[in-house]
Amino acid sequence: MATPTVRRLQLGNELRHARQKAGFEQHEAAKELDCADSKISRLELGQGGITKGDLKLLLEFYGVDPADMQWMFELARTRSTRGRWTGYRAVFPEWFRMYVDLETDAESIRHAQTEIVPGLLQTESYIRALHPGSVRADDGSVDRVIESRQERQNLMDRTEPPVMRFILSESCLRRKVGDDAVMREQLSHLEKTAQRDDVDIQVMPFDAATQTGGISYDFTILQIPTSGISSSLEFVYVECFDDARYLDDKDAVAMYDRLWSRLQAAALGPKESQDLIRSVGQQYS
Repeated sequence: MATPTVRRLQLGNELRHARQKAGFEQHEAAKELDCADSKISRLELGQGGITKGDLKLLLEFYGVDPADMQWMFELARTRSTRGRWTGYRAVFPEWFRMYVDLETDAESIRHAQTEIVPGLLQTESYIRALHPGSVRADDGSVDRVIESRQERQNLMDRTEPPVMRFILSESCLRRKVGDDAVMREQLSHLEKTAQRDDVDIQVMPFDAATQTGGISYDFTILQIPTSGISSSLEFVYVECFDDARYLDDKDAVAMYDRLWSRLQAAALGPKESQDLIRSVGQQYS
């Protein structure tokens, strides 16, 4: 079963889809529940819980088939997230925790990155070399950072891992983190990971012939499956220094999807990217 955060988002998505399919506005749904319009809005955004009785009223009002209701009742049984972010997991800042939940339940992850290797692909020695230079006051001890990062990386070892696509600026390969041994190990790990069937790594070379300005934007597109009546959830995650944006508006997602397609077309192919990774790695021998 999905994480509590993702279950709320899935339920909100299902409720919004059911309401729109039935042809109702939010204020009409609020009238049926005898509540404020803002409650319906929060429910559809995955920002609030709902009782089984109220959920049943809404679903009947929307004319949802009883066969489809059970899935939504299961989603509504969201357990508290209290305790989930204790211990080494507390190293995750609050604004990043939603991303960890989304990443955990994603069926597809597309990540564009500049300057440093993405967290899912980092080796332990690379993480250790990065940590002393951190300027975030709440980053915690390096051991806690490593544990939390490695827990995220465990999703790659699941029976059915998500399909992962990475577009990395060549600067990710050449930005020296730690000593030569750290970089040699990290690039070797990248090359081996790129050979997996469920992972594609493409590199945007410095001398790319096509327009590549979009590579200056770091972003992640995540697709979350659903077993209900609506389509999969799609989010774009954009991280800032002390905060993050989670975009699920269809126009915003479509814009980043187009940007991804442009970057993918401009980057080296997977095989050529592996060759470049190997070549740069040999420079640290």
